[in-house]
Amino acid sequence: MAKQRYIQAINQVFLDEMARDENIILFGEDVELAIFGDTREVYRTFGPDRVYNTPICEASLTGMAVGAAAAGRRVILHLMFGNFIYTGMDAIAHQMAKLRMMTGGQMNLPITVIAGYGGGRSLAAQHSDTPYPTLMNIGGVNVATPATPADAKGLLTTAIRGNNPTFFLEASGRGGDSGEVPDGEYLVPFGKATVHREGTDVTICAIGTMVRPALRAARDLEEHGISAEVVDPRTLVPLDEAGIAASVRKTGRLVLVDEAKDRCSAASHIAAVMADTCFSSLKAPIKRVTVPNVSMPYSGVAETAIFPNPEKIVAAALSITNELHRVPA
Repeated sequence: MAKQRYIQAINQVFLDEMARDENIILFGEDVELAIFGDTREVYRTFGPDRVYNTPICEASLTGMAVGAAAAGRRVILHLMFGNFIYTGMDAIAHQMAKLRMMTGGQMNLPITVIAGYGGGRSLAAQHSDTPYPTLMNIGGVNVATPATPADAKGLLTTAIRGNNPTFFLEASGRGGDSGEVPDGEYLVPFGKATVHREGTDVTICAIGTMVRPALRAARDLEEHGISAEVVDPRTLVPLDEAGIAASVRKTGRLVLVDEAKDRCSAASHIAAVMADTCFSSLKAPIKRVTVPNVSMPYSGVAETAIFPNPEKIVAAALSITNELHRVPA
């Protein structure tokens, strides 16, 4: 194990995997300049034959990714911001998501699309969306939302080596977060949630960037005599329904934390699934801590006001554990 920043872990995977497999190509917006830092040294190491700086034209880029993968390449497409997924949606929804089914499994599309998502950095409405609910709904693509440097390494390696399209969504504004990362080859399986903290009274299921405030909320809940378990799905497609349900059956209560807009969010979907599968175990209503159904404002003050935070998570947890919690003297 060695400590690495989140963005360093991603960068190391690019370097390692492209050295391991000469069939991998990487292209996208400003990948040569490495504005996010995740593609640093990749162009210099592998050159213009395998790393392509592209114009800002996402509709063409997603189509290029499908074509290159169909022709036998293993593709990494960098779209910079999650919002830019929308402008490339035609090829995503009609080609990436459907060609394997439409060809009876004859066509593999080993494509990894990487983009930063979410708010918290005053990048305004067109650069701060959380687009994974849309991706979850179209079917046929995997969706990974790593919260830690170790999961960033493990999930990205799994995505690049896989034969199906995967959207690897970087936790925006978390590139400097540090954590222990396993040395050498390390893969994290899709569809396997992880428990960051054990607890007995309430499950806090936090997605991607929301893991950090969820862990802070769990520590704060201790002051109220509440033991919170923090679960991270890690991938939304496939979703580890059984793993989340096991935690909910243990605690009997569930708070979902998601920085997507509340309507049709990942939190809403998981809440519906858990209501179906764990109804007899629930001791209280399921609560969601999400973003209101508005676009992300530019103002940092306004952005903070609508964003999930530890205080909101604590309030949601206390509202369904009111027979358990005590106020410290």
